[in-house]
Amino acid sequence: MSTIKLLNIVGARPQIIKSSAISRAIRTGFSDRITGLTVHTGQHYDKELSDVFFDELEIPMPDFNLGVGSARHGRQTAAMIAGIEDVLIEQKPDGVLLYGDTNSTLAGAVAASKQRFPIVHIEAGLRSFNKTMPEEINRIMCDHVSTLLFAPTNAAFKNLMHEGFSPENSPPYTIDNPKIYITGDIMYDNSLYYAEMAERKKAGLLESLEIERNNFVLATIHRDINTDDAGRLERIMSTVKALAEDYRIPFVIPFHPRTMKSLKSGLVSLLADLRKSRYIRIIPPVSYLTMTYLEKNCLMIMTDSGGVQKESHFFRKPCIVLRKETEWIELVTNGTVILADADPALIHQAFEGFVQPDINLDYPGFYGDGKTSEFILREILMLFEN
Repeated sequence: MSTIKLLNIVGARPQIIKSSAISRAIRTGFSDRITGLTVHTGQHYDKELSDVFFDELEIPMPDFNLGVGSARHGRQTAAMIAGIEDVLIEQKPDGVLLYGDTNSTLAGAVAASKQRFPIVHIEAGLRSFNKTMPEEINRIMCDHVSTLLFAPTNAAFKNLMHEGFSPENSPPYTIDNPKIYITGDIMYDNSLYYAEMAERKKAGLLESLEIERNNFVLATIHRDINTDDAGRLERIMSTVKALAEDYRIPFVIPFHPRTMKSLKSGLVSLLADLRKSRYIRIIPPVSYLTMTYLEKNCLMIMTDSGGVQKESHFFRKPCIVLRKETEWIELVTNGTVILADADPALIHQAFEGFVQPDINLDYPGFYGDGKTSEFILREILMLFEN
């Protein structure tokens, strides 16, 4: 039986983690039929935000590292396209796996489609319906040049149908005759796999932060809509401080470098007040395992991250989203995620509702059975068998 060669393209922390689920599934169940290679574009080049994850999560190091680094969107994407194209021509993979919605996703989509390599898009169909977000442009463009599109939720699947993708297409599947699926979410696979590891490796963390299990709030702020707008950032962080002190509950805040830079440059007095508060724990950016451990053991999550919203659901934690919109609308409809934007009144209202001791929230299985990676690989194999 011949094997097929798949090229994973990653460039940011979430993609490294997502690809680990596919790599693990290949090693444990498909190694006789699939060879997986990984291109790391270097979109995130800071060791604390990238390389450390390969070590901690026991993921093989990438086979290619383009080392692109940070730059304006156009320059960064162009450099990645050129580097990815070189790898594609050299390796001639049977298919290219792209994850999510970063500039690396867009670059991989452009390079692979121009060279006529079939694209598999994992996390297809997600929409915020806000095209001022670079991520929205990236995910739409990637979807529309893909051959296999794996939508993690029913809402994402319906988005693809509304954009003209037909679930009735028959093989052979191509860029002009794509196949769309509802799959569940590979990050749920990872959460199940890594949660136990996190409990073992991170024992003692809560004590070191002087917090108790299920009695602290985890907050993350990293998106440029919040970090690059001093007014929004001040409203969010002032509200966080007020909530922590009014309710006398600790907030653990792993500060992204961009967030810290913005506070230091324009909100110095607020940063000083945060640091002086007995209820605020400002810590450096954390590893995926540490984040998993904090998510699993917190009372509530406050975030502007899309991935963290999902993980709040995996660990059955209510979540306040510091954005106007979310790709995970099923969580908002379910009532376990509330969109509060940077509005202090909405944040307070959501917090007050979630902190009630008798609150009864339900966490349905929106994201599959924890075996999404295996499903995706089986369908990829079928593509090349037809």
